[in-house]
Amino acid sequence: MKVYSILFLMCFTFLGAHAQASFVIKDVTLFDGETVIEKTSVLVENGVVTKVGKRIKGDYTIIDGKNKFLMPALTNAHVHAFIATQLQEAAKAGVLNLLDMHGYEPVQQYMTAMRDQPNTARLYRAGYAATAPGGHGTQYGFDVPTLEKPEDAKQWVADRVAAGVDHIKIIVEPWKETISQETAKAVIEEAHANDKVAVVHISKEEDAYQVVSNGADGLVHIWTDIEMPQEHLDDLVKNQDFFVIPTVLTNVLVQPLFFGKNEEETAEVEAKILKEVKRLYDAGIPILAGTDPPNANINMGSDLYKELLLFSKAGIPAVDVLKSATSLPATKFDIGKTGFVKEGYIADLLLLSKSPLETMEHISSIEIIWKAGVVVEK
Repeated sequence: MKVYSILFLMCFTFLGAHAQASFVIKDVTLFDGETVIEKTSVLVENGVVTKVGKRIKGDYTIIDGKNKFLMPALTNAHVHAFIATQLQEAAKAGVLNLLDMHGYEPVQQYMTAMRDQPNTARLYRAGYAATAPGGHGTQYGFDVPTLEKPEDAKQWVADRVAAGVDHIKIIVEPWKETISQETAKAVIEEAHANDKVAVVHISKEEDAYQVVSNGADGLVHIWTDIEMPQEHLDDLVKNQDFFVIPTVLTNVLVQPLFFGKNEEETAEVEAKILKEVKRLYDAGIPILAGTDPPNANINMGSDLYKELLLFSKAGIPAVDVLKSATSLPATKFDIGKTGFVKEGYIADLLLLSKSPLETMEHISSIEIIWKAGVVVEK
C-alpha cells in the first residue's frame, strides 16, 4: 500500500507541475501566423487557444502584453536529430517543432514518442533518406537501406511507412554515388501514393529542376552552382506546386570549413544564394526556414534566428520571414494544429519584448515560451 501511495504522489506531483493553466495575454501585438493584429488579447485554456479578441471576460490569470509581441513558436524545417538533448536545446530557444531529414530510425522512433513531454521540441521524421549504395547519407556510421533502380521504390517506401515516418526524404547528390532521376521519380510517386510529402536534397540546379518537374513537393537545400535559368523558373512556377528550404546558413558556413574559402569569397557565395532566394520568393515560391544541424556545428535552436536574419537580408518582408518558420512548415508538412495563434490551435507561443517587424534581430528577445500552454524552462 505504501508503494502505491508513493507512486500516486509522484504522478500527482508531476501532473500538477505541468498542468495546463488558463490565462489571457492582454493588449499584445499579435502575429497569428498570417497577419499582424495590434492591441489584441489571446485566451489559452487547457493548452489550446480558445479566443482571440479585444474583449475577453472571465476570471483568468492576466499576462500583460502591452508593448510586447506574441507569435507562434518556431519550426526548424531541416534538422538531423540523434539524441534527446537536442530536443531540449531546441525548445529552450522557442523552436518547438523539428523536421528531421535523415537519421537512424530506431533512435528517431524513441524521440518521436517524446512529443508530448514538457521542455522538448516535437520531432517529425523522414527516417532513412532514399539514397544509392555508397551515396550521400551512408557515411555516418549506421546502416542505411539503399536503392539501385526505380523498381526498388515501392518496397523502400513501404518500409518507411511501416516504420512510422512522417515524410519522405530523397537524396540526389552527384558528388558521391547517387540515385537516378528515374528512381527519384519512382520514390516521389510511391510517397504520394502513401499520402506522404516527398522532399529532395539537391545541390545542382539541373537536379532541382528535374525533381520538381517530376513532382517533388519541396527541396531541402538550394542549388549553388548556377542561377536557375528563367525558363526553368517560369516552367516550375506555372506547372508545379512546391516549396524550398534553402538552408542558407549551412551553405554559407561550409564555405570556409569545407571549401577553404576566405571571408571575401564566402561573402560572394552568400550574396549569390540570397539573390536566388529572393528570386524564388518574388516568383511566389514558399520559402521555409531550416538550418541542417548539426552540420557546420549549427545548433538545433537559436541558430534558426540566423537563418531568419539571412532571409531578411535577402529582402523578404518581415511577416513572410516569420511565416517561413511558423505557419508555412506547419501547413506544408501537415503537422497538426500548430504554426498559428488562432482559435482551436495548440498554444505553442512566444512572447517577445521587442517586435521582429522592426528588425529581425528582435527575434531573439523571447521572454516566455509556452508549449501547449505550459511554460518551457529556458
